[in-house]
Amino acid sequence: MEENVVAVIGPQSSGIGHVISHVANELHVPLLSFAATDPALSALEYPYFLRTTISDYFQMNAVASIVDYYQWKRVTAIFVDDDYGRGGVSALGDALAAKRATISYKAAIPPNSNSNVISDVLFRANMMESRVMVVHVNPDTGMRIFSIANKLQMMASGYVWIVTDWLAAVLDSSASRDLKDMSHIQGLVILRQHTPESDAKNKFISKWNTVARNRSDISGLNSYGLYAYDTVWTVAHAIDQFLNSGQQINFSTDPRLHDSSGSTLRLSTLKVFDGGEQMLQQLLLTNFTGVTGPVQFGSDRNLVRPAYDILNVGGSVSRLIGYWSNYSGLSIAAPEILYHKPPNSSAQQLDNVVWPGDSTTIPKGWVFPNNGQPLRVGVPNKASFKELVSSGGPGNVTGYCIDVFNAAIKLLPYPVPLKFITIGDGKKNPIYIGIVRMVANNSLDAAVGDFAIVRNGTALAEYTQPYVEAGLVIVAPVKQVTPSAWAFLKPFTLEMWCVTGALFILVGVVVWLLEHRINEEFRGSPRRQVATIFWFSFSTMFYSHRENTVSALGRFVLIIWLFVVLIITSSYTASLTSILTVQQLDTGITGLDSLISSSLPIGYQNGKFTKRYLTLELNIPESRLVALNTIQDYADALNRGPKNGGVAVIVDEKPYIDIFLAHYCNFRIVGQQFTREGWGFSFQRDSPLAEDMSTAILQLSESGQLQRIHDEWFKRPSCAYDDDSQVGATRLGIGSFSGLFLMCALICLFALVVFFVRICWQYNQYSNSDAEDEPGAADADVVQRRPSRLGSFKGLLQFVDKKEEEIRRKMKRRSSDKAAGSSDALSVSSAY
Repeated sequence: MEENVVAVIGPQSSGIGHVISHVANELHVPLLSFAATDPALSALEYPYFLRTTISDYFQMNAVASIVDYYQWKRVTAIFVDDDYGRGGVSALGDALAAKRATISYKAAIPPNSNSNVISDVLFRANMMESRVMVVHVNPDTGMRIFSIANKLQMMASGYVWIVTDWLAAVLDSSASRDLKDMSHIQGLVILRQHTPESDAKNKFISKWNTVARNRSDISGLNSYGLYAYDTVWTVAHAIDQFLNSGQQINFSTDPRLHDSSGSTLRLSTLKVFDGGEQMLQQLLLTNFTGVTGPVQFGSDRNLVRPAYDILNVGGSVSRLIGYWSNYSGLSIAAPEILYHKPPNSSAQQLDNVVWPGDSTTIPKGWVFPNNGQPLRVGVPNKASFKELVSSGGPGNVTGYCIDVFNAAIKLLPYPVPLKFITIGDGKKNPIYIGIVRMVANNSLDAAVGDFAIVRNGTALAEYTQPYVEAGLVIVAPVKQVTPSAWAFLKPFTLEMWCVTGALFILVGVVVWLLEHRINEEFRGSPRRQVATIFWFSFSTMFYSHRENTVSALGRFVLIIWLFVVLIITSSYTASLTSILTVQQLDTGITGLDSLISSSLPIGYQNGKFTKRYLTLELNIPESRLVALNTIQDYADALNRGPKNGGVAVIVDEKPYIDIFLAHYCNFRIVGQQFTREGWGFSFQRDSPLAEDMSTAILQLSESGQLQRIHDEWFKRPSCAYDDDSQVGATRLGIGSFSGLFLMCALICLFALVVFFVRICWQYNQYSNSDAEDEPGAADADVVQRRPSRLGSFKGLLQFVDKKEEEIRRKMKRRSSDKAAGSSDALSVSSAY
């Protein structure tokens, strides 16, 4: 820097890059590094630092894509504890978080560590559950890691080793690889900076090999060497553009740079490059094609189109199994081919991999931790419902939930030592969400029992697939109906009976009126006609009426009435059946709506989520809620009832209610189940056991073993049945049929109106013809007599009582006589 430089190429270490970048900032000298890959060097505090290779930010995204491709969730990061290692692992953690994965353990190796220190670090890493090892170290440390890991049997089947690009650089630089070292890295997945094939690249490599042979140099050329070559050309292009633009290379002293007494740094000799900012801008505008491909910087000052080769070590060679690019993710096609197509990050693909231990089966990526600590399983020690979970002492737990858990554990492809820890004193139910919080706080590894999968629980821990369906229901006391001689009257209320009887008589009268004038079956003596009205109307109830209807209006009314009778008789039959066979509710609560609207006390199981649901979701006051613990508490509270300090109903999950009803037959479920949830086992967040246990539960369900375990624990007595139709029969009132009755009444009214309009018209025609036929009557007399006949109500009734056929016959005869009289009068006039 004393020589008045305009640019610096280097260094090859991220740690030194952090130090020199401060000097470059002060002197305004661009610093270009082809090997310092720490993502932290791209921070705004290093404006004159320019990375001419690919940042580890992109490399760690490539590693995260591989982890996500094989659906691993936890990895162990083995890294050198310096700026390079810490920066890379920090970027790895961010990239894994974006893929819903995490670094479960960080194994930091101090710089320049000996084999004993490395062995201790690897031993601790091997005690953890993750078997996906991401190695991000320096070349001088790296090869010893695999040798020691081989001695610790960490290169066996089941392990995954993903190694960053330092190992590819070592292998590419070694012209003759040590077969002994290669035996330690079998099955590794390695990343290497991708440089596309080109004539310029092949020509440069050929020239390099020729020079190396002439100099008897055994080292090969790795990707960092290619980036170093392009870095030199990048600086050359920038200086050329700088000078061509008319800029001058000038330096000035900085008064802040001076030597203190006794200092040997000679800071006063350092000078500031006056054109540093312009030179930096020319570097950022670089755009040419080098041996590594396009050399161009993006807005983030990183090289555009970052990509990596993904290699798999097998034998004495490394095999290319795919690529990763920031453009399209994992692929088996070269990135330069995909750049000409639309990005498709969903089509991720890699070739088959030979894993450590010469295995072709994709490793699970984790095992149960081999640290001597069994799985701490929390179990609620309940006061009741022992069929589900029961504790007989430390480590002695039984029950349906425990049997399901043990059966699922046996299906796992690895052994899981566990220890049951009971929570609670057995006299009062523990708070279930408190047990889940213990799992979230790492006081427990899992919680097993009748744990409902609810919203506030899933926010704390991870649940398995439900192994039993559950949901809240309402149970209420019922009473048996006392047999009564008048039970057949109970289906309808008194008002309903009265209205129905009145409607029967109304329809009978209407049909009689419509049929009386034209139907012989509706005529006769007054006594017979009254009997006909009642007989016809009530016989329609059984569809046994013998009288035929002949008028159009009569038939129309009868059709509607028969439909009404059908509805009434069907409803009566159904209601009577229910009343004679079902049990009646004591409280009047028939479902969720009536439960919310009432003010009666409600019982719930202490410790469960029911209280939270009732208060927060249904807005039921907490003062109405009564906490209960045992089955006996349930029965006592329901039997006492609200008036004697008990409860009207109990709200609990259906499996509990099924057990309760198996012991007490004088209670029933009312209404429908109004929530839908299930019971599952709770594990810590992102625990692989949760996923594996879910798979095991599904396997139990598909094989039928889950049902067999259920049947072993729950054998329902004859009194425990869940037929909701056998609870709460009610009497039918007018409100249930008001629309039907109104429709029938309106149709009868309509028929009567049409009938009387027609009668009045006929009566008017009949009266007119009768008046004109009076012999020797004066016109004044006729005028006086006609209105008296038209206005006679008695005459109208007599007219209605006559047969219509007789009326028509008389009117026809009178019309004929009138025509004959007119003809005779005309003949007399002609004679005169």
